[in-house]
Amino acid sequence: MHASKKHNCATCQHISKSHFNALDADGLSEINGQKVCMSFKKGQTIYHEGMRVNGIYCLNGGIGKLSKLGPKGKDQIIQFVQPGDMVGYRAMISNDPMIGSLIAHTEVNACFIPKEVFLNQVKNSPSFSFQLLQSSCHELGEWGKVLSNMTQKSVKERLAEMLLLLEVTFGTNAAEQIDIQLSREELANMVGTATESLIRMLAEFKKKGILSTSGKHIQIMDKSALKTEADLMY
Repeated sequence: MHASKKHNCATCQHISKSHFNALDADGLSEINGQKVCMSFKKGQTIYHEGMRVNGIYCLNGGIGKLSKLGPKGKDQIIQFVQPGDMVGYRAMISNDPMIGSLIAHTEVNACFIPKEVFLNQVKNSPSFSFQLLQSSCHELGEWGKVLSNMTQKSVKERLAEMLLLLEVTFGTNAAEQIDIQLSREELANMVGTATESLIRMLAEFKKKGILSTSGKHIQIMDKSALKTEADLMY
């Protein structure tokens, strides 16, 4: 980790998708004046599971991943964080330890906002507080879906649904591949299976003409068939 050039919140290209867009000019100016901007190398841990942090992070470049240590000592990716996303505020507000570790999946640029500065905006900006409440409720619902999938869906169904979700979340590049690179081990951890099983399922999807792969890149060739494999109706 090292300090990086300070970005102006008011002119940040990601402000439109950030909860900070609910703040007025004075609130945004306070955040901008008190934050610390940092850069993290790929693979570097930004904070560890179980820590209690004295502030929150807002990404303005790169992709981070939240991972949680499983009962067998293996890390499982539970969420990706993109520019404009804030992380750590739920644990900070509730004064709970972090539920997972935040790791730089690519090189990451992030701004750290001290606790007292952040909470001042929570107390003084109803629209900002409401956005945080909406986000927390949405994530609670998403966690319910994750738990349901883990108990009711097969590994193959979870893999198919996860690939569809990755394409929705990150879009596709010029070659129409999902625009995030994940190792086979990372994919396996996300759906809760062994790497060898994951590789076999990808090979099966490729044989059926549903996917195409090139290294870590994956392209969905037949979205309807992948939805069928995921047991999705939409």
